[in-house]
Amino acid sequence: MLKSILIIFQVIIGYNLVLPFLLYIFYTLVKKSRFNRAELKEYDYGIIVTAYEQTALLPAVVSSLLQLNYSNYLIYVVADNCDISDLHFNDPRVILLKPEKVLASNTRSHLYAIANFRRAHEILTIIDSDNLTDPNYLNELNVYFDAGFEAVQGVRAAKNLNTTYACLDAARDIYYHFYDGEVLFQLGSSATLSGSGMAFTTVLYKACFDNLDITGAGFDKVLQAQILRMDKRIAFAKDAIVYDEKTADSGQLVNQRSRWINTWFKYFGYGFDILLRGIKKLNLNQFLFGIILLRPPLFIFILLSGLCCLVNIFIFPIYSLIWVIAFGLFILSFVISLKNHATDPRIYKSLVNIPKFIYFQLLSLVHAKQANKRSVATKHNINS
Repeated sequence: MLKSILIIFQVIIGYNLVLPFLLYIFYTLVKKSRFNRAELKEYDYGIIVTAYEQTALLPAVVSSLLQLNYSNYLIYVVADNCDISDLHFNDPRVILLKPEKVLASNTRSHLYAIANFRRAHEILTIIDSDNLTDPNYLNELNVYFDAGFEAVQGVRAAKNLNTTYACLDAARDIYYHFYDGEVLFQLGSSATLSGSGMAFTTVLYKACFDNLDITGAGFDKVLQAQILRMDKRIAFAKDAIVYDEKTADSGQLVNQRSRWINTWFKYFGYGFDILLRGIKKLNLNQFLFGIILLRPPLFIFILLSGLCCLVNIFIFPIYSLIWVIAFGLFILSFVISLKNHATDPRIYKSLVNIPKFIYFQLLSLVHAKQANKRSVATKHNINS
């Protein structure tokens, strides 16, 4: 009985190492979806920029948005719990909103912006206060809305690679964008949502939060679950790029990852619901997405896999060889994701510091339970 339990536990942990490679094999075999890029409709966008307590980076993100190669949009800056006395935006396309009460919630800020829309925007897109946007960001989103999708996730590329932590953070994002974005989408499932650089029809977004009030981190986890429950797909727009501020030091890393880990434990159960829906309906979109939602954060299944490998040396030596092969496939999968992206050489050089990166994420795990009390949003240095 004990042996059976150990084997089942190892399979549950170990499949996470080989899953990306299996997904990549199927990805290479399927015909890639092609979308029309001619005569795209110029949808009316409401661009929502949320800030909590910090305003130093807002002028940069607004300036970036005003340089979009697009004309049909308005920008709504929600400055929650912020001092806006030094914020001045002279462009009529920028609407600065200061909630009377502290919202301390992404979704509350988004819904506050929607309630104050100057006109009935067809689509809203969510941008963080530390983001910058590629000039063609909205045009690239339109490719997928024109194809009939109601939810689209873009790419959050690294804005800064000035520290080892930032480079490793960027490497992680490249891995997830490839497997949880491009590969999943091309296989007929949905891209996972990343918190910003994403867009939705206004009707869909409001429908997802009609009877929900989400506080703390993780609104994107709830949002994607709601969309999948409606039997809709989230498209992945690999050329719709926002530049995201990566964690520059260990303090930022621990606080941010504490919130993310807390979020996974809080919401991973959605994976069971969506997986079962996919099995009952024979729905590939929900089936694959449910499997992905049940996957632990990278560092957790890597450490647990390493522990299993070491234990097997003394209990089931032959199984250790299987673990070594599984680790090899995972490393290969990680390299494939980097090779499928124009990866900066600094990111490759930073990989030798992965053990240190994992150590700080272990510290994050210790603080995960109190994560939302420690910090509500990542605090960035304007000079980083």
